Amino acid sequence: GLRGLPVAEMEANLDTIVVRTRRRWPRARVALTAMEAPTNLGRAYTDDFRDAYRRVAERHGALLLPFLLDGVAGEPALNQDDGIHPTPEGHRIMVDNVWAELRPLLEELSR
Repeated sequence: GLRGLPVAEMEANLDTIVVRTRRRWPRARVALTAMEAPTNLGRAYTDDFRDAYRRVAERHGALLLPFLLDGVAGEPALNQDDGIHPTPEGHRIMVDNVWAELRPLLEELSR
């Protein structure tokens, strides 16, 4: 998303990752973490980018985790000076963003 890669190409890349993972580890449970494209790429691009994660998850029966950087992206106090990489506090929020969805999967797999 940061590079403006065509969404169809990014989606095809995600499909390939899931297919290759399942080919190598057929019993693998796949969890896909939703991401968002920067808004400067336009609404059509950002909407399609967001929807691509849902489409890939649905196509492959993968668990779609919420946007990893929700509440962190664009928050200066939660990002390092580069404005992209989260601080330790930002990472804690990221964990909270996915843990509620990921925990049940991990508990199921540990049985």
